[in-house]
Amino acid sequence: MYAQIVPIAHSKPWRNTMNVLELLKESIIAGDDENAARYADEAIRAKLEAKTILDDALIAGMNVVGERFRTHEIFLPDVLLAAKAMYAALAKIRPLFVQEKMPSQGKVVIGSVQGDLHDIGKNLVGIMLEGAGFEVIDLGTDVAPERFVDEAVKHGAQVIGMSALLTTTMPAMGKVVAILKERGLLGKIKVIIGGAPVNDEFCKEIGADAYCFDAANSVVTVKKLVGMAQ
Repeated sequence: MYAQIVPIAHSKPWRNTMNVLELLKESIIAGDDENAARYADEAIRAKLEAKTILDDALIAGMNVVGERFRTHEIFLPDVLLAAKAMYAALAKIRPLFVQEKMPSQGKVVIGSVQGDLHDIGKNLVGIMLEGAGFEVIDLGTDVAPERFVDEAVKHGAQVIGMSALLTTTMPAMGKVVAILKERGLLGKIKVIIGGAPVNDEFCKEIGADAYCFDAANSVVTVKKLVGMAQ
């Protein structure tokens, strides 16, 4: 059975900024997009910095969601609801990013490799990375090897993340690594791979930087690769 997510009911007003951040965080965990947007507005009216709202509410909430998903306390529908709530709040505070010139945690290019049209796993990785404060450039499905590299260079991404669900499409991952090597970018742009038929042995075989067994592990791995391990 899926874990039941109950919308948050709040009858008492908060009295300080920590309360509104906690309420925003809990709204995201609960997948309550209406209250997430509401509390994001309240946080803005309280003149909290975008980074504070992002770190202490949005990222903090998605960290909890990611950990619960990793330990199988919640499941994919719960994560998608939490992501919807996070995006509702993010839409409110995004204009502040430009005003405050707030940098992202890093940039990651993701996509399903050429010949592969499956995207559920890839989409979930994107959600979790955005929830952790990364800027995600999602190239979609059936992405040619050259495009992965071109887009990573274009956007100044530190990491390329590739997904494959079919064994027949896995060789495309090796082609991306080979192109990076040809262009002198191997090591400068990190490569993570994932998907049902992929494993650590294949990762080492093609020279990728890391194999990620699920979306939550992808976040941990990307943080380590960009020097953010805590």
